[in-house]
Amino acid sequence: MAYDDIEDIENSEQKSFNFDLRGFLFKLLKFWKLFVVCIIIGFFIAYSVNVRKQNIYRLSSLISLENDQNPFFTANTSISFNWGGVSGKVGKTIIALKTRNHNERVVDSLQFYIQYLKDGKYRKEEVYKKAPFYIEIDKNKGQLLGKPIRIKFISNTHYELFVAFENNKATTQKYSDKSLQSITVPTGSFTKTFNVGELVDLPFVKFTLKIKEDLTITPNSEFFIQFLNFDAIVNGYKGQISVSPYNKTSSSIITLSLAGYNKQKIVDYLNATTAILSKTDLERKNQYATNTIKFIDSTLSIVNTELKAITDTMNAFRKQTKMFNVDKKLIQVSEKISDLELKEEESQSKLQYLEILEDYLKTKTDYTKIAAPTSVGIEENNISTSVSKITALAIQRQELQQLVQEGSTSLQDLDGSIDAEKNVLLETIASTKKTIRIQLDRIRNNKANLESRLNELPEDQQQYLKIQRNLDISQEAYNVYMSKRSEAAIVKAANISDISVIEAAKDIGGGLIGPNKNLNYMMALLIGFFGPFALVFILFLLDNTIHGVDEVRRLSKIPVLGLVGEYKHDNNLVVYDKPKSAVAESFRAIRSSLQFFYKKQEKKGGRTIMLTSSVSGEGKTFCSINIASAYALSGKKTILLGLDLRKPKIFGDFNIDNNIGIVNYFIGDKSLEEITFKTHIENLDLITSGPIPPNPSELLMSDAMTELIQELRKTYDIIVLDSPPLGLVTDALELSQYADASLFVIRLNYTKRGMLELVNAKHKTGELKNISYVLNFYKHSKSHGYGYGYGYSYGYGAYGNAYHENSRKETVVDKIKNWLKIG
Repeated sequence: MAYDDIEDIENSEQKSFNFDLRGFLFKLLKFWKLFVVCIIIGFFIAYSVNVRKQNIYRLSSLISLENDQNPFFTANTSISFNWGGVSGKVGKTIIALKTRNHNERVVDSLQFYIQYLKDGKYRKEEVYKKAPFYIEIDKNKGQLLGKPIRIKFISNTHYELFVAFENNKATTQKYSDKSLQSITVPTGSFTKTFNVGELVDLPFVKFTLKIKEDLTITPNSEFFIQFLNFDAIVNGYKGQISVSPYNKTSSSIITLSLAGYNKQKIVDYLNATTAILSKTDLERKNQYATNTIKFIDSTLSIVNTELKAITDTMNAFRKQTKMFNVDKKLIQVSEKISDLELKEEESQSKLQYLEILEDYLKTKTDYTKIAAPTSVGIEENNISTSVSKITALAIQRQELQQLVQEGSTSLQDLDGSIDAEKNVLLETIASTKKTIRIQLDRIRNNKANLESRLNELPEDQQQYLKIQRNLDISQEAYNVYMSKRSEAAIVKAANISDISVIEAAKDIGGGLIGPNKNLNYMMALLIGFFGPFALVFILFLLDNTIHGVDEVRRLSKIPVLGLVGEYKHDNNLVVYDKPKSAVAESFRAIRSSLQFFYKKQEKKGGRTIMLTSSVSGEGKTFCSINIASAYALSGKKTILLGLDLRKPKIFGDFNIDNNIGIVNYFIGDKSLEEITFKTHIENLDLITSGPIPPNPSELLMSDAMTELIQELRKTYDIIVLDSPPLGLVTDALELSQYADASLFVIRLNYTKRGMLELVNAKHKTGELKNISYVLNFYKHSKSHGYGYGYGYSYGYGAYGNAYHENSRKETVVDKIKNWLKIG
């Protein structure tokens, strides 16, 4: 591979983006104080959040769902019932607990729409049951919503009520029907004194305040009561309560959990929700027995009326006929007829049940609600067994239907089993109906035979026996219904809820779930670190300036001749005015280094030094003046040329005007002697630029420039050329042909990296020869391991301070500024 190709590859690598990890790490170290400050601020914010945030607790309770059988239920119980277990009950219970209706009942029972508050350190804190008083509200009267009402106790018997209204409109809510109303209230502060136990009847509230037993009130103690929107509270608890099965193996056990700020309120809500759920379930289980009792009571009323009417008829008949008894044999016949009538009625009830059951089986598809045959006295085992099997299969089908799609093989098999059992039951029903009809015909025949014997009796005796039979039948019916009512009452009283509490909610300590204070501190640490980290990273990526020697060496192969430190002085004559300063020493070091360039060159006459930079403001003129001063003070006859014809500067520091200069020489207006000025520094002469010409580049490229340098070489040992910036104009390139040594001034933290590519390119093509870098505005840092110059920090450390004078003593303010300085 050719040498030129290798150079092209090196240049392309220099131009490509190359992340400087080492430089970035040192950049982070420079900003360590920012990291410390941000982390401290982050911890302070986290601490403020932790102490201000309310603690959040989560408590739980366990309930069990079982299908508890009524201990008084037997096969002879004349109340219909459904077969089944707890299938589907868990899912229904979970849904019920999340319903609005259930949570409304819980909130209403606990009156959680009333808050009892007290001023805390950071907020009004809810005291709940710790308040020494409570209020009884009139639910039919609107209560003021969302505005704290201050209660200030003057004594144990008097208190002051205070409310501040910002405008004349307020919202109230009637908790009886949960309706909202907009009312007019007095604007400003409302204050009134009431007695404890006195009814507070105001346009915006109506309640009675009472003191809790065994509690005393501290005078001047203040509390607040606040009424909340009922619907909002219900929605909040409805969304917060968590309901889930305890585990897969115990699917009938449910875990209830709730999170909140007040543990006692959580306990009360969980226990109240369990109690109300159990009460609701028991009401559901008792619904059939309750309806049965209501039906029996209504029927008893009719039977009782009939019985009373028949009794009155019997009494009236006896009073009229004076007949209180008949022949004993006739009475026995009448009693047999009564027994047959009761058997006839029982058979008709059985027949009616079987016809209803037969129609139900033929027309309905849900067989889970079939009444028990024993409820009407049907004792046939085949019918009871078939009904039980069909009901069990129907329940099994309901469960399976939730898991598989309609038409599946499993459902088809169950449907086949149900149809087969149903067909058997229909045949049994048909056979039983025939048997009952035969029995019914026999009963009616026997009844007719007995009645024919009574027809031979006198009319008054027939009438007496007829009334007596009706009386006996009514009395028997009354006894039967009373028995059924007692039976239903026993079943209802013996019923227990399927929901039982395994572990009630209780505050036993713990339960804290938030705020996560450790997490907040960890987040503060991460944000406090990564915030400045990201900022430094962005600044590092956006920063395209040069920061130190290592960076210059990485970007260019041109050597660094020396470092010039930052120095505050009234003018640019630092070497002359402060010869013992570190900056003056750095220029003397540059002067010594330049000697190596000159030794390699076999030229006669004075040596030339050209100084240039990329743009204005990098210290080119400052370095030109002081390098010239350093040579002059060493005894070298030196001249300084101001060749920046567009923006002349060097004359002001020597108290020389710029009316006459090198421009006048170029145009033939003045001779060399006329434009050369003596300065107050021994051995140092100066040629200023003179008036600004319209064609500075043409003048610098003229033959007059060549003649000028040749003449100056004969007279002076050192010729310093203060040229224009290389990055702005091409004048410096034209002047480089006259330079024995070229110095490119780089101001640290100011000069752009891209300018070094321009210098590299010009150096490669030979347009800039014998060029070196001078790094200006060097700042000594304890972390100078990065950037600022291995071997170039001469005169800036503790060692240098012992030999070089400082401009002034460091004040306390300076020390604070230096400590805070992180850039």
